[in-house]
Amino acid sequence: MVVINAGLVKKIVNDKPLLKKAYEVLVNDPEVQTLWEMSNIMAVKRLKYNDHGPVHAQIAAGAALYLYQLLLNSGIKSTLIRDKVVDDPEYAWIVPLYGALLHDIGNSIHRDLHEKIGALLAKPIIDRALEKIIDDQRTRIMLRQEIMHSIFCTAYDAVCLTIEAGCVGVGDGLDMAEGRARVPYRLGGISIHSVSALSIKKVEVVPGEKVPIKIMVHMNERAGIFQVDEVLMPKIKTTPLKDYVEVYAIINGEPLKTYTPKQ
Repeated sequence: MVVINAGLVKKIVNDKPLLKKAYEVLVNDPEVQTLWEMSNIMAVKRLKYNDHGPVHAQIAAGAALYLYQLLLNSGIKSTLIRDKVVDDPEYAWIVPLYGALLHDIGNSIHRDLHEKIGALLAKPIIDRALEKIIDDQRTRIMLRQEIMHSIFCTAYDAVCLTIEAGCVGVGDGLDMAEGRARVPYRLGGISIHSVSALSIKKVEVVPGEKVPIKIMVHMNERAGIFQVDEVLMPKIKTTPLKDYVEVYAIINGEPLKTYTPKQ
């Protein structure tokens, strides 16, 4: 059982030398650090929304990588390997890592269309980072496009086309505990968004019994169901993960609502 939090990403990358190097290269990039800071200046200071900066990026990345790990462990094949985008499975892991770490940098320009703007904004950053860890130019270019796809597809109106990118979208949606909802809500305001966000206390992910992934969203008020219905489920339904994930909304230890894939 894994609790979604900001420390998860380091635990996963530490077991994979290439992924660890990729992580360190990106998080130590001055432009990435500044774009995370600017994303929160726009989102938190100016729009009075919740966090879209470095902490959210770390949480989303850890969640995305763990989802990907569960899928691979259950025998689900990497889309990148299937489509011969890369031949080394370790390279495919870079997509959920970089996609999740960079998916919100478009907020540094504006909240509107931030996913699509962010995908383009990420291009030179991804190029710069991949040059430090992968020698083959063709592989770098193809991986870059897959990472950009994963950022683009965190938008609710974009259909995600890979398992790797799907993990980014769903991983983004799992950062919802203790008021960290992905539906932006005005800080300090009282609305269904803020009340539901504060109702979510913990998000756990475990291997599923019937499908590869089981997500348990623990809440102390029924209002928390709004976050599951309006944030998490729409993200799951636009990705290939829709066939591999079951979700349980739990209030005070008792299941309130269950979401299972259509057979």
